[in-house]
Amino acid sequence: RGAPAQCGSRRAERGTMAGYSVEERAAPHSLEYRLFFKDAAGRYISPFHDIPIYADPGKNVFNMVVEVPRWTNAKMEIATKDPLNPIKQDVKKGKLRYVANVFPHKGYIWNYGAIPQTWEDPGHKDENTGCCGDNDPIDVCEIGSKVCSRGEVIKVKVLGTLALIDEGETDWKIIAINVEDPEADNYNDINDVRRMKPGYLEATVDWFRRYKVPDGKPENQFAFNGEFKDRDFAVNVIKCTHEHWKALIAKKTDGGEINCTNLTVSDSPFCCSQECAKATVDAAPPCKAANPIPPEGESQNPWIHSNAE
Repeated sequence: RGAPAQCGSRRAERGTMAGYSVEERAAPHSLEYRLFFKDAAGRYISPFHDIPIYADPGKNVFNMVVEVPRWTNAKMEIATKDPLNPIKQDVKKGKLRYVANVFPHKGYIWNYGAIPQTWEDPGHKDENTGCCGDNDPIDVCEIGSKVCSRGEVIKVKVLGTLALIDEGETDWKIIAINVEDPEADNYNDINDVRRMKPGYLEATVDWFRRYKVPDGKPENQFAFNGEFKDRDFAVNVIKCTHEHWKALIAKKTDGGEINCTNLTVSDSPFCCSQECAKATVDAAPPCKAANPIPPEGESQNPWIHSNAE
């Protein structure tokens, strides 16, 4: 569950930004698994650097790359340190990571992903939180009714944000809704989520507070006492992370191990040819049938009562 059913290249499902497709390499639920991205012309691209941040700048509608479909447990993420930044499963101590079902939740409770062309700079102390960035694109929790597919690129309307402090790092969580959701017109700010989906924001805080507890870590903390900030605040945060990304892709700041290989940012020193990009994908193992899900994985993942004695 949560893994595409077929090998090879497949078109992203309805609701993606026109033309993007994804190509699997290696076996789902393996350390080698990668999901590479292509544009409408079939050229390999980076979902981190080459997909535009905006779907509609005038309306503050942003593109979102879906990493984890709602209800699934595999912790998938854009591989920021890999060439072309494919989606891969996170690894800890040599093992694939799955989030536990912390009661009463089941997997991720939203479609979870990132806004491209953003970067939470670990060298920049956020003036709102007093903590530095987490070195990743900014995260998005999409609250619409559709369960998206891994690798979908959807257009989202920003509604607000939550400031998670994850092991001392600022980790903004943008709350958004797919513009193609049947209810999207009813959502314009964070208070609309409270009105239309009572309990969802409280569940979101609870999920982020406790999701690492089964791994033996303490509960996460939040800036602003766990209060959600509104749409305008969230849009400003996104714009700030876009400016940090601009400095990163132009090599005006030290990105450390971040891989900035791209094909569309013409003034970037990291811009490469399609031949180079194809060679990167060709070097990856071919697509294979999915591996069995381990006991700690999705279908066999029991509820965890994090406060149990």
